[in-house]
Amino acid sequence: MQLKLDRLEHKREKVISFPDFLIRQLRYLLFALFLISFSVGIGVFGYCYFAQLAIIDGFHMACLILTGMGPVAEMKTNEAKIFSSLYALYSGVAFLGITAITFAPIIHRLLHKLHIERDNTTD
Repeated sequence: MQLKLDRLEHKREKVISFPDFLIRQLRYLLFALFLISFSVGIGVFGYCYFAQLAIIDGFHMACLILTGMGPVAEMKTNEAKIFSSLYALYSGVAFLGITAITFAPIIHRLLHKLHIERDNTTD
């Protein structure tokens, strides 16, 4: 059987093997890590450019906003406030999306196994 790691199996298909599942999970985690890095990069750039923060302070702010912890530095200019507001809106959606990407293979596998067990008990 060819590995189908680019899509999740249909409920009528067999559950993939555990090693294949681990490979799939690693791919999803790497994609989530890319999205986190990209999102933090946007934040660092924006906070350094618009709020005139040092790189380490921009990184600190971006990480805290991305995880929903809240700001630590005061935004003094209108441009900084606008960027901070837009980045906070983006971060809320990005955090939920990244969480969904991370847990999708696990939840799918669990539901798939429960579906197969239910089908076996009705025969």
